[in-house]
Amino acid sequence: MAEHNELGKSGEDHASEYLAAKGYSILERNWRHKNDEIDIIAMKSGILIFAEVKTRSSLYFGEPQLFVTKKKQKLTIRAANAYIHAHNLDLEARFDIISVLIANGKVSISHIEDAYYPTL
Repeated sequence: MAEHNELGKSGEDHASEYLAAKGYSILERNWRHKNDEIDIIAMKSGILIFAEVKTRSSLYFGEPQLFVTKKKQKLTIRAANAYIHAHNLDLEARFDIISVLIANGKVSISHIEDAYYPTL
């Protein structure tokens, strides 16, 4: 596995552990619909959470969450709609970004709830 893929998987592992420790139930990881993917699908207090995880090893190019582009948001929203439809769900949903920095043997996590909203 390429080094950047290992870093990304490690970030997703840390993000999942973080969410579980905060009382979230992890429903899916790396859920795919066609070419779209959602890193983590979780549930807490009856709310369905679609989380995009961005992991970096330094802040040289900026905070990890800055790399969740409008295009990535659109793809995640499209995949979330497919997930909701495939599971016949009628729940409140939100889109979060989890930023993971793994540097110098330390892990730092920033969780942005309601980071973006689907547009009509």
